[in-house]
Amino acid sequence: MITYISNGSITSVSGIKADGVFCGLKKYKKDLAIIISDYPSNAGGTFTLNKVQAAPLLVSKSILEKDQPVRAILINSGNANACTGEKGFNNALEVQKYCAEKYGLDPNEVLISSTGVIGVQLNTEKVMNGIDNLQPSYEIGSSNAAAEAILTTDTYAKSLACKVQLSEGEVTIGGICKGSGMIMPNMATMLAFIATDAAMPKSLVQIAISEAVNKSFNRISVDGDTSTNDMVVLMANGASGISINGGSKDYKLFEFALNDLCKKMAQEIIKDGEGATKFVSVIVNSAKSESDADIAAKAIVNSPLVKTAINGADANWGRILSAVGNSGINFSPEKVSIKIGEYALLKRGYDAAFDESIAKQILLNKEIEITVDLNEGDSSTNWWTCDFSQEYIKINANYRS
Repeated sequence: MITYISNGSITSVSGIKADGVFCGLKKYKKDLAIIISDYPSNAGGTFTLNKVQAAPLLVSKSILEKDQPVRAILINSGNANACTGEKGFNNALEVQKYCAEKYGLDPNEVLISSTGVIGVQLNTEKVMNGIDNLQPSYEIGSSNAAAEAILTTDTYAKSLACKVQLSEGEVTIGGICKGSGMIMPNMATMLAFIATDAAMPKSLVQIAISEAVNKSFNRISVDGDTSTNDMVVLMANGASGISINGGSKDYKLFEFALNDLCKKMAQEIIKDGEGATKFVSVIVNSAKSESDADIAAKAIVNSPLVKTAINGADANWGRILSAVGNSGINFSPEKVSIKIGEYALLKRGYDAAFDESIAKQILLNKEIEITVDLNEGDSSTNWWTCDFSQEYIKINANYRS
């Protein structure tokens, strides 16, 4: 059984503290956050598949590849510390070491993450001054401050937490995430930091977060772009005293809850997509395989033509079918049917006898469901995207100003 916590966040998890402050990397808003566990945590993560990878991501990735616990995550916004060469890598190590010393930790117990403008050297003095001002606590206000400090073009902070009833008692899962632009399903597509007070082997933590990402963050798209800094991390600190082992009924319950929490977080990112006015759920049914279903859905959610048509409430089903046709899967176009909500735009045999006025009214809604039936097999999938508006262009044309 899953119970979501009202105003829950990462500090809803036992033994997890957080905080966020303004250190000067951005002009006015909070830009430095910390998440710290009272107990050593087994951690796992997933990282961007972009060939260009930021210095802090490389540092954190190397830590998670080792068989050792993690205690803290330091995150800055306003500067990606990507494409900054050896100096950028050394800057990342410098702020990691400074943070570790402040909290009496080994540097390898501190993960680091950055988001913001690419190609600009990180001002380590500002970050270290910010570290001195951080006052992590268990309070929801501190967690909210951390969630706010990791934002870039997001319009609101994103936090969730839930309790899961297991055979030996209750465990909590909580997290914060950010993402609004440069979002495409190709690993993580944003930043997300999740913690649980369950005790789990490191290998199982990695399996759990990889599976959750594949079913959530890897199924969203705002603009078809993948960042240099994308990262999702799960920490399991064991503060509840309840252990979970792979293959058990408890693990299946935990896995379901983690997947659900990640899915809700991913959907929040889409709802806050840059310039978005509509949240769109894309369902592909009756594909030959799950892979075909995912490939077809990905082509639809990444299509600028589909997304601009949705913005204009234009029931242009041809753009949806064309996107599937460009996806590379093998299917028979004449078998395809397409619906928005429960209203059919296209039936098998290219039957497109629908009422434009009814379709337009459906597409004027803030939440829209598109269902594509390939009528080729038994596999299905569900992805999420948003529309493209003129505001998206405005935001990204002036990103650095």
